[in-house]
Amino acid sequence: MKIYFLLLLLCTYSPLSFGQLKESQEIDNIFKEWSKRNVPGGAIGIIKDAELKYSKGYGIADLEHDIKISPSSVFNICSISKEFVSFSLLLLEEQGKINLDDTVQTYLPDFPEYDAPLTIRHLINHTSGIRDVKKLIQLKGKNILDNLEPEEVYALIKHQKALEFSPGDKFAWSNSDYFILSMIIEKVSGQSLKTFTQEHIFGPLGMKSSLFYDDNTDLIKNRVFSYNKKNAEDGFDNVIMRFHLVGSFGAYSTIEDLFLWDQNFYNNKLGKGGQKIIKNMHEEGLLNNGESSGYAHSVKINNYKGLKTVRHGGSFAGYRSVILRFPDEKVSVIILANRGDANPWKMSYQIADVLLKEKFIAVSKKTENSTDNKTDNHDSSHIKEKFSLNQITGDYEIEPGRLLKFNTKNGSLQCLEGCREPSLMLIHTQGATYKEANNSDTQFVFSGLNNGLTQNITVSGTGFEITLKRKEKFDFSNLNLADYIGDFYSEEIDATHQFFLEDGQLKVKIANNEILVLAPKNIDTFYSDGYFVHFMKTNGKVSGFNLKAGWVTNLKFKKK
Repeated sequence: MKIYFLLLLLCTYSPLSFGQLKESQEIDNIFKEWSKRNVPGGAIGIIKDAELKYSKGYGIADLEHDIKISPSSVFNICSISKEFVSFSLLLLEEQGKINLDDTVQTYLPDFPEYDAPLTIRHLINHTSGIRDVKKLIQLKGKNILDNLEPEEVYALIKHQKALEFSPGDKFAWSNSDYFILSMIIEKVSGQSLKTFTQEHIFGPLGMKSSLFYDDNTDLIKNRVFSYNKKNAEDGFDNVIMRFHLVGSFGAYSTIEDLFLWDQNFYNNKLGKGGQKIIKNMHEEGLLNNGESSGYAHSVKINNYKGLKTVRHGGSFAGYRSVILRFPDEKVSVIILANRGDANPWKMSYQIADVLLKEKFIAVSKKTENSTDNKTDNHDSSHIKEKFSLNQITGDYEIEPGRLLKFNTKNGSLQCLEGCREPSLMLIHTQGATYKEANNSDTQFVFSGLNNGLTQNITVSGTGFEITLKRKEKFDFSNLNLADYIGDFYSEEIDATHQFFLEDGQLKVKIANNEILVLAPKNIDTFYSDGYFVHFMKTNGKVSGFNLKAGWVTNLKFKKK
């Protein structure tokens, strides 16, 4: 009996921190909110020069049983799962069993054919045009956390009558892509994704606690449960998750295992070995116009404050995950969280600021010197604002219901909403150009002065560029909301959305599930957070609408 209690004590209160790092106190301060009693949190790993220099758990893995998080705690790693799918495909390519430029139908003959060829490479790079099945499930009125059989998911994807765009024209995140890729892996290898990755990735690397979870009845030792915050007073709710979109999600791992995965990018031990497959992993996809998609094989190649980064992250249920790698500095930051209010991206960059402070200073000085050499006597008169801050401030539409909101504070430009974090300060660089104070990769350029206000803003970074327009103002005094009530049916998702009036507001019930309050954007166009409808009329009466929700666009509904 004494031995039992000793083992229990060791399992519950094992050392939470490993390795030595002089900056450990600064890093702990970043996670102080997770160190409070009786709250979920996460685990971090800091890798430097091929060593796991610092690993630590913060908070509780299981609130019911008061089990603490440690570096060996097993988390759902969300979209980081996609990295293992992509690498599996490269291994199959190396074995000569697959060609990434083959069509999907080569391996899945029952998959629908569209106007243009759809290849495996399109799926890997998220340039397929296939609607995101995660959002389709929600629009169908299903709970994304409920148990859905793979056959049901696949049937929903196949039932889409058209693609969002021609394959290769655009980048658009779609969880459908990696679900289909997992099916192709199983078809080609004759093994489940779980078995294939165990034999070819997890096992050879010694990732003993990593797996693809494809059976809800299986037990996972040291599993961390996920939570969403109720409010400041009432604590957290347990997120009950029965659904695993294997391929897009579904992988579980630990800080210690992901350290081994990270190191394999420097010295590949998988397949035939060597760095060719790693080079392929980091090759960014090309769009049909020859431009980069900004997305490689499940990783994004960017830079932060002048240093190259390779990164990937994800979120699902109450889980959050990030791997941020600085390959030239041999530094990586891994964060796994089990609380839905966590922002591991922000935290990973905060850690980078601590670890690479001197590097960032050196790069900044080099940039300044380079700029100075191009000017006469350090003259900065060429850097002038074209517009005053008052002309710039206001709301710019990402999409209806999603805005970039700008204001001024203490004489500086501030992004209040829509950026990666609230109240984000922007730094003026030159002309009408600003950048995020903590991210040199993203810049904002204002243009198009009309009636004393700029009308456009172009937001760009490595691999992306988008131009937004200032939010228009309309007179809705003559708008008759009763024109839009009724039941509308979509054949593609086999679901009905009900529009009705309540308390003077137009509302929609999504397939007898979620109810949203809709606000008018203009005549015949309404939106809520993540839900945008444009009504169509026949002979002056509403006959249907087109829906945009998340990555899903142009989903057609007809009035019953």
